[in-house]
Formats: sequence, structure tokens, C-alpha cells
Amino acid sequence: MNKLIPHLRIENCKEAIEYYQRIFGGEIKNTQLADGIEMFKGHEGKYIHAELHINEDCIIYFADSLGKQMINGNNILFGPDLESEEEITKIYHDLSQEGEIQMELQDTFWGAKHAIVKDKYGIAWELNYTKK
Repeated sequence: MNKLIPHLRIENCKEAIEYYQRIFGGEIKNTQLADGIEMFKGHEGKYIHAELHINEDCIIYFADSLGKQMINGNNILFGPDLESEEEITKIYHDLSQEGEIQMELQDTFWGAKHAIVKDKYGIAWELNYTKK
């Protein structure tokens, strides 16, 4: 396996991908709306695909839930390995603004700064910065 690309199906996809872009940076690319596609009739204006390219090695795919019942919570946990103490502190702060802290940002026995935050969309992020 060369890389793992997470796919998030989420209500209000356009709003959600813009939220994550503000926090993690990067560029939104390859957006496709349901408009004009027969199988998605009734979901006009909704994303059926969008990509957040955070950097060359980190891409997250998004799609709107399209009316399907989604269960937010502990069914998905993302664990970005962050590059600096400043980066983990900023992301931790930004996600916790409208989210829920599940594990405070702290120094760990494995030589890292670590935290878990569930964001306002119910997605859990296991943040980690290994000190060098």
C-alpha cells in the first residue's frame, strides 16, 4: 500500500471541507456536484466528491451524505502525525473551539505531544507530534 486516503461522508460537505481547510491548510480540488447526474437527482448543490490536498502526501476525500443516515462518533479516528509543537497546539486549539476535548494536549511516555479532540462534525482526531 502506497498511502491511505480517508473518505469522509458528511452532512454539509461544502461547509465541512472549508472548515477543515481553515484548520489544516491546503487546497480544495476536484469538486463535483450532484447537479445534472440522474442517479443523484434531488441532491442538486451537494458534493458527490471533493478533495482536500493538505500537502503532497496528505489528501482527504469528502462527499455529502446525500440524505443517508450517518452516525458520527467513534467509528472513525484520524491520526495525523504533526511536524511541530506549534502546529499541534494550533490544530488542537482550533478543533476544540466548537468540539469536545476527549484527551487534553499533554506530554506522553513515548516522547510526544498528544491529544484527542472530537470536532463539531463528530469526527475524532488523535493528534500526535513526536518530539525530535
